Amino acid sequence: MELDKRDKQLLTLLQENGRASLTELSRALNLSIDSTHKRLKKLKVSGIIDRFGIFINPKVLGFDLVANVQIKLHNISEKELDDFTSYLKGHQNVVELITTLGDYDVTCVIIAKNTEELEEISRKVRQKYRELIADWKSVINLKVHKFEHYSFDIK
Repeated sequence: MELDKRDKQLLTLLQENGRASLTELSRALNLSIDSTHKRLKKLKVSGIIDRFGIFINPKVLGFDLVANVQIKLHNISEKELDDFTSYLKGHQNVVELITTLGDYDVTCVIIAKNTEELEEISRKVRQKYRELIADWKSVINLKVHKFEHYSFDIK
């Protein structure tokens, strides 16, 4: 789907405030509420807007550590990969899970209250899947400067 200037403006506005009302959006776009609603629906139906959500600050909830973990797997069948990803998806401390192409096969984000909890989570996952995990690399996030924000060249 080709995005025009107004579509790009609408996406930019929604990234800044996903709870903006149709009235607010239509004013900012200088369009009618009906036209704005049609554009919004078109962006959702096309899949450009996948869903609306909120961003939770894990530190405010007591999770002081946010770790990006890259996992390399070896000798893994499709069923084993499904089992592994299902386990991680169901883990309450895994807040993001992505299969990747490159040096590592899976990237996940784990939140923990402290280093002891992070070590315990890591150890349990690594022990449970020791036959599948070839390498495990963790990096602690210090500060998020940009997250899921797309810039559009609006001309």
